[in-house]
Amino acid sequence: MKTTRRWGITAGVILASVVVLYILLYMYEKPGGWSDRRMSQALGLEQTLQIPLGGSPEEAVRLFRESDSMTVVHEETVGRGALVFLTQSGQQEGGDLQVEYVRKTWLGWKWVWGAGYGPGEEPSLAAMNYMRVPEIEQVSTPFPMVFGELLDPAIEKIIVKQKEAGTDKSEAKLITAASGRTIWFAFQPATAGVPFEIEGLDQAGKIIATKVITDVRGSGTMGSSR
Repeated sequence: MKTTRRWGITAGVILASVVVLYILLYMYEKPGGWSDRRMSQALGLEQTLQIPLGGSPEEAVRLFRESDSMTVVHEETVGRGALVFLTQSGQQEGGDLQVEYVRKTWLGWKWVWGAGYGPGEEPSLAAMNYMRVPEIEQVSTPFPMVFGELLDPAIEKIIVKQKEAGTDKSEAKLITAASGRTIWFAFQPATAGVPFEIEGLDQAGKIIATKVITDVRGSGTMGSSR
C-alpha cells in the first residue's frame, strides 16, 4: 500500500509539473504574452503586439501580416526557426521581395521580424537587387542579413564584405526557386555595420556588379559593368 501510494504521489507531482510548465509556456508564447511584450519593448512600442501562432512558417506570416495575396518563393531553415521569402504582388518573375523570420515554439510557429522592398529598375537594366535587414537588440534573430534577387545570369557568386575589415566577409547562398527566380542571402556578423560592399562575380571571378552600402537599412539595385 505504501509503495502504491508513493507512486501515486510521484505521478501526481509529475502531472502537476507538466501542467504548470504548459501554463508558463502558454503565458509566454500566447498572442500578447510575455514574449510579445518583450518584442514590443525592444521596438519602443507603447502597446503590446498581438503576434498569432501558426501551424507552419507560412501560416504564421500570413496571420501576422493579415494577407492572403502573398506568394511564398522559398523557405529556409535557420536554427530553430525559418526564413520565409515571399512576394506580396503575386509576381513570381521579379519585382518585390520580402523576407520574414519565424521561430518554432512548443505551441506552433511565431513571427519575429522581417522586411522587404518594392519593384525597382527593370530587370534588363539591373544585375541584381538587395536589401539589408539589421538585428534587433534583445531579440534573438539570424540578422543582420543582406538578401535580394539575382537578375543577371552571368553572376554566379556574391560576396558581402566589410570595408573596414577586409578579412570579414561572407559568401551569399544562391537559390533558384521553383518559379525560376534566383534569390540570394548572406548573414553578417552581429558586430557588422556600415559601410560594407556587395560584389557579384562571374564564373571566372570577374566583378560584374559592385556597390558600397552606407545605410544600415539600405536597399536598391546594382547595375551591370558588362
